[in-house]
Amino acid sequence: MPTIAVTGATGTIGRLATALLVSAGHRPRLLAPRPERITGTGLDVARCDYADHGSVRAALEGVDVALFVSGREDADRLAQHRVFVQGAVDAGVQHLVYTSFVGASPTSTFTLGRDHGATEEAVVASGIAHTFLRDSFYAEVFALFADESGVIRGPAGQGRVATVSQHDVAAVAATVLTSPDGHVDTTYDLTGPEALTLTEIARRLSEVTGREHTYVEETLEQARASRAPYRAPDWQLDAWISTYTAIRDGELETVSDDVERLLGRPATRFEDAAAQQYLV
Repeated sequence: MPTIAVTGATGTIGRLATALLVSAGHRPRLLAPRPERITGTGLDVARCDYADHGSVRAALEGVDVALFVSGREDADRLAQHRVFVQGAVDAGVQHLVYTSFVGASPTSTFTLGRDHGATEEAVVASGIAHTFLRDSFYAEVFALFADESGVIRGPAGQGRVATVSQHDVAAVAATVLTSPDGHVDTTYDLTGPEALTLTEIARRLSEVTGREHTYVEETLEQARASRAPYRAPDWQLDAWISTYTAIRDGELETVSDDVERLLGRPATRFEDAAAQQYLV
């Protein structure tokens, strides 16, 4: 068995992947910037702060393959990712499994997709074997976009998005981590089984939650004005709005069969992912 490390072990993807790995008989090393938050697992736990090369290198010593969960949204996230990649090189890690974003590139409409693209470039340049899991937007986040009245506002037009379940992403990650040799230098697009407009997403959220949801289209100017009260920095505001414009521009509408091929079952539907989150 390869020695496996899971970063972001206190986050959703990290926790779900860990549970799957343990159920399959593995004992991954759990990494987090605040490892004291990880209790009761009986697993090896280590501090890993993406901005701290020393902590990254120490945490990854002796690790063969690591799940590199992208860091929290931050103005310096790309710099932190580069520190992590160098720490992995210096620790002798053989394979990185990175949670990226569909269409990651310098020209992604979704501004954070550009950071993902640059992170992929850093991993490739490092020479470490890699697998890029290019996730679409998570199905579970769309209810969080709604205001107190259940309204989702944004300049998405009638564009479509093939959302993916976080459970599916974690299952794919666990599959790759346990057999990394079969996924060397490979990129997978992880989506759900269909692409939906935000009007359709709102309708399905209404059915799942029993609370009325609607989608209201905004212009770019309206989107900036409606988010102004949050007093977010410009980079964050651009990221929020580009979530919708990427959908509007058709960059997230392609449905991939990679989840089904890798897991041997259909990808989870949007409403089932939402139900699993809110009704269980």
